[in-house]
Amino acid sequence: MSLLLNRETIQGLLNMEDTIGILEQAFGELAEGTSIMPPRTAVSDPDHNGWYAFMPAQLKKMGALGIKAVTVYKDNQAKFGLPVTLATIILMDGETGKTISVMDGGYITAMRTGAVSGLATRYMARPDAKVAGVLGTGVQARAQLSGMATAHKLERAICFSMDTPENQQKFADDLAGQTGVPVSVVGSVRELIEGSEILALATTATTPVVDGDWVQPGTHINGIGSHAPGVRELDTKTVVKSKIICDNVEACLAEAGDLQIPMEEGALKESDIRGEISELVSGQKKGRESDSEITLFKSVGLSIQDISVAYHVYGKARAQGVGTEFEF
Repeated sequence: MSLLLNRETIQGLLNMEDTIGILEQAFGELAEGTSIMPPRTAVSDPDHNGWYAFMPAQLKKMGALGIKAVTVYKDNQAKFGLPVTLATIILMDGETGKTISVMDGGYITAMRTGAVSGLATRYMARPDAKVAGVLGTGVQARAQLSGMATAHKLERAICFSMDTPENQQKFADDLAGQTGVPVSVVGSVRELIEGSEILALATTATTPVVDGDWVQPGTHINGIGSHAPGVRELDTKTVVKSKIICDNVEACLAEAGDLQIPMEEGALKESDIRGEISELVSGQKKGRESDSEITLFKSVGLSIQDISVAYHVYGKARAQGVGTEFEF
């Protein structure tokens, strides 16, 4: 029998601390060469202001095999009352290929994206950094702040977005209750950037919202909002002055406008990218080498993140006897 898992069930099975730990294992497998992760197939759908992608992965030590189908249609909320990002994950048995589970992938996508920023923060932020900032107040911004607060001891957090003041304050109040960290709303992007020692960008911006002159020495940046060619959140000054670590260099060179555009301008070379997070997890490289350097984790999202977390969720669901069993 296969297991069907909906979003509500998954929310009861997955927390941020566990998700960060699972991703640390997954990136360890990537470093060891015990995972298989083909490049994702992504297709634009300009007729409907969106794109869709298919992301397979196998983690041999973990025993996880599966594929995620993800769509991002930016008009969904306004036109149809649906989330902008939707996803479905299919897990297969590693020996037979039989489908063992079909599950909602939306919550897993948000959690693993917040968790990978938490993992990067653990390895790349200054140990004494106390203030985290998040640009954006949507679903992903929530996961980002949760990931950073789980991975690093914070004294306070700040946020800003183009949402209404009321919604920004609700975001701050909700996250303060969730994380136990005081969260306040600031008045501008500049105030957010200048006041953050650890920063997460979680916007849908297509042109830079960060001016490199605002970024203070010693800042760690998690750049996750833009993950397509031709769009970016970070200006060239920020990227050039940062020590860059990617989730996967090949994927970022193919999809990350934050890096592609400075390269097209001649301001950045591929050799300027200092490594991948798997190399930090495995101890092959250091995430931070001085208190003054600006570090940048650039992520476009990898299938090993989705499939490793989904497999963990499946195991917990089986252990707790939740979900709906079905036969095709």
